[in-house]
Amino acid sequence: MNKKLQTKEVDRLFDAILTLETKAECAAFFEDLCTVGELLSMSQRLAVAGMLRQGRTYLEIAESTGASTATISRVNRSLAYGEDGYDIIFARLKEEDQPPI
Repeated sequence: MNKKLQTKEVDRLFDAILTLETKAECAAFFEDLCTVGELLSMSQRLAVAGMLRQGRTYLEIAESTGASTATISRVNRSLAYGEDGYDIIFARLKEEDQPPI
């Protein structure tokens, strides 16, 4: 994990997230924790990651998600050089929950 994230507060946040049991609980917590813009940005990055994994072009992804090429590039770097967090999530999501093709 990034050393900047290795704080007592970040650890507590991760512990808090792990206590959530339902989608409704998750939605309530994240709506309280994040702004609408932050939630939309995170969901956009997840969609971008899924489309990159499917081999979609930056142009297709930008048109489909509204993400900037800078955002797409950053997500692409995370997929290539990150901590494999996206891979963990995509491996665990049900097929019907996968990002659109």
